[in-house]
Amino acid sequence: MSKILSGMKKEEIIKDEKPARNASHSDARPNDYSVGQAGGENLVLKSITDRSLNRPENDSLVEGSVIFIQKSSVFVDLSPFGTGIIYGREFINAKDIIKKISLGDIVKAKVVEAENTDGYVELSLREAKQALIWSDAEKAIKAKTIMSLDIKDANKGGLILEWQGIQGFLPASQLKAEHYPRVEDSDKDKILKELKKFVGQKISVTIISTLPKEGKLIFSEKDNNPEEKKEILSKYNVGDELECIIAGIVDFGMFLKLEDGLEGLVHISELDWGLVEDPRSMFKVGDKIKAKIIEIKDGKISLSIKALKENPWKEFEGKLKKGDIVEGVIIKYNKHGALVSIKEGVAGLVHNSTFSSESKLREKLELGKKYNFQITLFEPKNHKMTLIHLE
Repeated sequence: MSKILSGMKKEEIIKDEKPARNASHSDARPNDYSVGQAGGENLVLKSITDRSLNRPENDSLVEGSVIFIQKSSVFVDLSPFGTGIIYGREFINAKDIIKKISLGDIVKAKVVEAENTDGYVELSLREAKQALIWSDAEKAIKAKTIMSLDIKDANKGGLILEWQGIQGFLPASQLKAEHYPRVEDSDKDKILKELKKFVGQKISVTIISTLPKEGKLIFSEKDNNPEEKKEILSKYNVGDELECIIAGIVDFGMFLKLEDGLEGLVHISELDWGLVEDPRSMFKVGDKIKAKIIEIKDGKISLSIKALKENPWKEFEGKLKKGDIVEGVIIKYNKHGALVSIKEGVAGLVHNSTFSSESKLREKLELGKKYNFQITLFEPKNHKMTLIHLE
């Protein structure tokens, strides 16, 4: 029997390779198995039967026993959820480890797709290990673990560090007073020159925030007094609208100074309703800007700028629904598929699984071009939409 895992030890993960999903489903069909046609047919029947059962959610961790191994796929029994599959580039990246796997072995993996077009649960071995690393990072935040890390690089906003293979950012504002670059007129080039002097040295820091979607960590060198910080935070509430100063801009958003010794993060997804590729193209360090507090958690403040603007999704509440045909433009590719915009700030996903492969999707749907799509899911309150391309 399989089970969804809330936490596992790192040594339980059998794979440490980068996952990817790009293979034709024909590579994974059971009638290619060396174990025989009958076994393959039974597997197909089992997968179809189990579709009616509740499946694990995407990004959840699962375990199960290996039931079939072929030259390009591994099938895992995830009863009662159905059958899991490791295939395509995921399989290729894991070849050395898969060679050591035998029928009946228990493997643990992360769900990439709860149900693909063939009815299987797509699995990732590396992403399961990554989930554990992020879990360790959250534990380090709560324990206020101090770690000595190498300074890899510097930019005008701060220092670049690395922990367990994950890149992190130490904002200049989070440096101790003796390390903070004091330069005349706050000249950015002079600040960068001073920060570059730290490259190659070690620095003692704590993790103060995690950004799993961006694969980033935020560090601090300051010895924050928990009671003092708690007192400062008590002055703020979710929903407060503040005038702040932009203290730093990074590829995943920007840091706003609320007052001396207190900053908050505006994630790139909260900068604007439309797609933002580079925050630096829209904002400048030192500028004043209004923002709204959307979360206060674990001593951290998250803010939003787009929350102060009109929500474009409201226009479509009660007007669009599943099955409707819409015209949209391809604005971006990601690992899951293509983003389609039907209006500035309103975009949905065309998943890779609706095509034979990721490359086929990108070949068929070109960036910047308009196509007709059918809505398969529309939840304007959650800002969520999925679509399929119409020929």
